[in-house]
Amino acid sequence: MSKKPDFDRRRFVGVAAATVAAGPLGLLGRVNAMTQALTDVAQPTGSGQTEIQPFRFTAPQAALDDLRRRIAATNWPERETVADESQGVPLATMRELARYWETEYDWRKVEAKLNALPQFTTKIDGLDIHFIHVRSREKKALPVIINHGWPGSVIEQIKLIGRLTDPVAYGGKANDAFDVVIPSMPGYGFSGKPTSTGWGPERMARAWAELMKRLGYTRYVAQGGDWGAFVVDYMGVQAPPGLLGIHTNMPGTVPADIDKAAFGGNPPPSGLSAEEKHAYEGLVFTYKHLAIYQMMAGRPQTLYGLADSPVGLAAYLLDHGDHDGQPAAAVVTALNRITSATGELTRDELLDNITLYWLTNTGVSASRLYWEYKGGFFNVKGVKIPVAVTVFPGEQYQAPRNWAEKAYPKLIYYNTVDKGGHFAAWEQPQLFSEEMRAAFRSLRSSQATGQ
Repeated sequence: MSKKPDFDRRRFVGVAAATVAAGPLGLLGRVNAMTQALTDVAQPTGSGQTEIQPFRFTAPQAALDDLRRRIAATNWPERETVADESQGVPLATMRELARYWETEYDWRKVEAKLNALPQFTTKIDGLDIHFIHVRSREKKALPVIINHGWPGSVIEQIKLIGRLTDPVAYGGKANDAFDVVIPSMPGYGFSGKPTSTGWGPERMARAWAELMKRLGYTRYVAQGGDWGAFVVDYMGVQAPPGLLGIHTNMPGTVPADIDKAAFGGNPPPSGLSAEEKHAYEGLVFTYKHLAIYQMMAGRPQTLYGLADSPVGLAAYLLDHGDHDGQPAAAVVTALNRITSATGELTRDELLDNITLYWLTNTGVSASRLYWEYKGGFFNVKGVKIPVAVTVFPGEQYQAPRNWAEKAYPKLIYYNTVDKGGHFAAWEQPQLFSEEMRAAFRSLRSSQATGQ
């Protein structure tokens, strides 16, 4: 079998910002809104180690052909011995997804979407960082840096861009507009892969503060879910100059004694309210389904299959859970959703993300983040700056307000919504965008006055 072509980031760096911004915007929908948002894009700046370069990616056709050959040549195991998903992603599910991936899926569609957006790279702390940067036409737009997680990428958030940069086109108000920065985490997507240890969420937090400073933003906010929630929490702990506040959809609020009991699978401690018991049940369920995360945390280099088998990679990336099950309920539903007029997650979008991992060969490098991090997943980090929290019903656990108030002394916004899960921005972009507008509304005055 032919060798998968190596990914060379330098081959895909553009030569002019105009080239980056000239892609087929119609693929993103809302043509007028996105055209306005792209009118004022960031331009190459700086020199040497601080230089910002335009970026675009075109996958070699040989790599796409090789992907299809590898899918066709999959050495399939026998069917699971149960009638449910308790042993992992079912064989029938993977066979049908592989059939579609090999014979019908078109990577070029999402590639065109990405290349229609202003993308850039810059070196921070010795590592190439890729990011999308779209400025709003609204003069009072609030800059926000949005963080993805695992097994995600910047593809998770591209449906947010038009809704945030041009809120009027999506039912919002002009004074709720954002300038949007979406970086790829080190080891993920088009960012560089660390060659030494130390790139955990704390270091990423410092890198994102440097990125926003490099882009000329002196007042900004940050948003994150999954690993991105860790990053913004640590940004809140570090409190770099200019960071006004954070919004998280996976808050770290769990008291230490409750977290310890849930990890051990013990009955709920006495004295919990109904809301707290519901949160506790979510924690217990999550801690009973840690197998793939423990593998990444303990032996990420052993996951060679993620670099050698596209079907192996796809199954692994699909088998993350949420409050409703494992695989996550949103993923299971999306596998059967061909299109969505409201922006809900679809089969093609799942494959867009998986194919990005494959083409950049980041299955293993992304997994190392679990090895790097030694703290708790839902524990209190000690954030002292303003924090906004949105609780989604499909999140790993639903953080009670009283836990959030204790974990975040400057809690400025707390809301529970009725739909959306662990990857809420990807699953419910309109609702998510509305939450971001509401979450940061109280901070806009301080952004405008420079306080």
